[in-house]
Amino acid sequence: MIRNLLSLALLLLGVSCGLAQTTVPDTPAGHTLQAVDGMLAFRTQTGGFDLLSIESSEPMHIRFRVKEKGGPTTALGNLLVKDGQPPTVATFGLRALPPGVALVNVNLDAALRKQVIDGIGANLTEFYIDAPLAAQMKDALQAHEKAGAYNTITDGDVFAEQLTTDLQAVSHDKHLRVGYNPFKTPPPGKPTPEDDARFHEQMEHDNCAFRKVEILPNNIGYIKFDGFMDASFCGPTVLAAMGFVAHTDALIFDLRQNGGGQPAMVTLIASYLFDEPTHLIDIYNRKEDSTKQNWTLSYLPGPRLTKQPVFVLTSERTFSGAEEFAFDLKNQKRATIVGETTGGGAHPVAPHVVADYFMVGVPFAKSLDPVTKTNWEGTGVVPDVKVPAADALETAQKLALEKIQAKKDSK
Repeated sequence: MIRNLLSLALLLLGVSCGLAQTTVPDTPAGHTLQAVDGMLAFRTQTGGFDLLSIESSEPMHIRFRVKEKGGPTTALGNLLVKDGQPPTVATFGLRALPPGVALVNVNLDAALRKQVIDGIGANLTEFYIDAPLAAQMKDALQAHEKAGAYNTITDGDVFAEQLTTDLQAVSHDKHLRVGYNPFKTPPPGKPTPEDDARFHEQMEHDNCAFRKVEILPNNIGYIKFDGFMDASFCGPTVLAAMGFVAHTDALIFDLRQNGGGQPAMVTLIASYLFDEPTHLIDIYNRKEDSTKQNWTLSYLPGPRLTKQPVFVLTSERTFSGAEEFAFDLKNQKRATIVGETTGGGAHPVAPHVVADYFMVGVPFAKSLDPVTKTNWEGTGVVPDVKVPAADALETAQKLALEKIQAKKDSK
């Protein structure tokens, strides 16, 4: 399940649709889908997607199937719009389709809605990081159900989105989401060799989310990556990136479009920036009542980059593990954070199937600074130098040059 979610995250990092192959319905949702094709970013990084089919169409709602142009991945898209002149996007998303999966026309009736709500409540009670808040969310969903707020919802995506909205209205936890798949999700279990092969192929195709590694003017290293992927598989990519900038005079990490990922990858990359063992973060698990300490690694392949001044670029889209990277380096006074306040998600999350076709991502732990016992949940990481995200790179380059010049003048 986690690997499926990572694959989905990779899809969302690089979405653009070619719509020439299939006729798009002449509806508000269809018109918006055509507009989305021109608005979505990262077309050049993925090669885009071809629209294969329209799976279902209503005036304000379209489901469609796409195939990645540069790879084998197919995905199911969902677009829900709000009425207006012009219509505005309410929900847009893609979900990776497992090979050979059969889509189901799900009949979302009262019994299935109740099963989903009860399943969410049970998993929140057992796993959610804040037990009193879990009880409040469970009560809120049951109150909405009793009041008939969900009675007219017959679409799974709409139901999942409404449940997410209602849960976040109580918790304000952006990691907490309800998901819907119009196919039966296989039960959690150990990945098969075929699963591993597909996962690794996707990682390789996406270059482990590393977008750009270069030497900027004035010998400033620049690394842009948009996710903290599987450290056990992507370690060689990290080694190559860090080795390329090892002899620069300053280093910039661009996390403005980084949505997070695996804590182990956060630790791996951060370890290159310290020459002494450093206690980066603690992760407390409520159900297990246990705390895991994350320290920098004692052994790394390749040189460490401990002398260069470091700058981390952030935006309001910087989230989760990317926020931890900025948070850790800021608290250790190892980096200057430049850009915008980040998204505010400090709770590691795990998926749970709650009914056929539905799952919930439950934040089960919280990250804590080992000294202050604080984190960035709900507040985000506040940059040291606040500038619009679009200006962050230029600003960081100027600051880096000042540091480089000051070091030369001190000699």
